[in-house]
Amino acid sequence: MGPRERMKNMHDAVIVGGGPAGLYAGWKLARAGFRVALFEEHPTSGQPVHCTGVLAADAFEEFELPDDSVLNQLRTVQFHAPSGNTIEYATPTVEAVVIDRARFDRRLAERAALAGAELSYGERVTNVAVDGGGVRVTTPSTSVHARVCVLACGASYAVQRKLRLGMPRLLLHSAQAELPARRLGDVEVHFGERVAPRGFAWAVPVQRERPYVRIGVMCAQHADRHFDRMLEDIAPRWGVERTAQCQPRQKILPLGPIERTFAERVVVLGDAAGIVKPTTGGGIYYSLLSASLACDTLTGALGRGDTSAAALGEYQTQWRKRLGSELRWQLVLRRIAQRLTDEDIDGLFALARTDGLMPLVRRTAAFNRHRDFIVALLKHPPARRVLFRAALA
Repeated sequence: MGPRERMKNMHDAVIVGGGPAGLYAGWKLARAGFRVALFEEHPTSGQPVHCTGVLAADAFEEFELPDDSVLNQLRTVQFHAPSGNTIEYATPTVEAVVIDRARFDRRLAERAALAGAELSYGERVTNVAVDGGGVRVTTPSTSVHARVCVLACGASYAVQRKLRLGMPRLLLHSAQAELPARRLGDVEVHFGERVAPRGFAWAVPVQRERPYVRIGVMCAQHADRHFDRMLEDIAPRWGVERTAQCQPRQKILPLGPIERTFAERVVVLGDAAGIVKPTTGGGIYYSLLSASLACDTLTGALGRGDTSAAALGEYQTQWRKRLGSELRWQLVLRRIAQRLTDEDIDGLFALARTDGLMPLVRRTAAFNRHRDFIVALLKHPPARRVLFRAALA
């Protein structure tokens, strides 16, 4: 086969992973006229569901997302201290919504396919090999040769290690399940050694044909055990019955970006790049943003015929401009938070009630942007004393 024939049979981009980042990238690149192949290891889009499915309300307009996956809106959250004290916080407007994550992914897949992307399911990628003529992505049943490869494979890092791109700076464990409930409540966030050491636990209301609740934990280890404790604590309040459905899905949460999110002919998105909120482990918005920025870089690079590491490095430059400071400050708070004792957490709750912390939260907190709040928190003398004491412990 001669060079012209090889180019004719070559894809412009091959995407590894069919979650939001990969599907969004597939749609954008196919819509721009590029030939795109996408491999997803699971048999269908949106399954299995590991995600809490809470997304910023303004993301739908920003990324032109289909909104028929929205189940309900969120405005009020109750924070629970280890001692049992609670603080309620309500936003003046709707900042977040709960989505049906399986439906959300299916809609993204349908849109990508309509734009011309070739989606293959049940195909686990076993190798990614870059050579002078392109990049070859191999599965047990086929292989695709493309000009570039987009890694959107979630918290899986074999290829990143092979390409010497680095690993996320911090890994935590999570477990979550969606369970039928007899009544809905507000979002709950629980802190403390018993339910979520070095992390937190949550309960999120879900309005389907009947009430459901998504219960989960993010912690240092043994997420399944801590999930059981969280479920035990909140089941009476929400009317959750213990059934076989209570087995949670578990996953690794990468917190902190890998050293390089690009290489020759390769870019890395979302969870695969560690581009996740270190404070909460939330990943949908940052995955979509990284995919959008990567596609901007890839569109220019493919158009110029320059897919070198130097050319694709523009993607990392751009996401660092948008998110670099945000991720650094969130990682600072996450590392401090992992050292907080139950006594420290109770102390911060007491400050929130008496020392002006709640007005600070209302002035600076935003769903996707936590930097301003973190900086303000570290400037608040009583809170700073608690946090610095924990950091130096």
